[in-house]
Amino acid sequence: MADVYEIWLREHLDTRWSDRFEGFVFSYREDSTTLLVGSVPHQAALHGLLARVRDLGLRLLAVTCIGSEQRECEPHQADGGRD
Repeated sequence: MADVYEIWLREHLDTRWSDRFEGFVFSYREDSTTLLVGSVPHQAALHGLLARVRDLGLRLLAVTCIGSEQRECEPHQADGGRD
């Protein structure tokens, strides 16, 4: 089940890069930021997407899981949730 993410970038990302972010919707804000919204099938794909942001020299502001097809994203604890 894919999770849906918002990825905020500090600059306006030209639509010529849309093939590098296939399946994501680009929205531009007046404050010169770009919001990308799209689904990511698993964590490895998310890491690949973030590596692409890095490799393009883009300035990452935030990454937020906003939900999935059947549930809202829940915060994950680094220790696996153990007390």
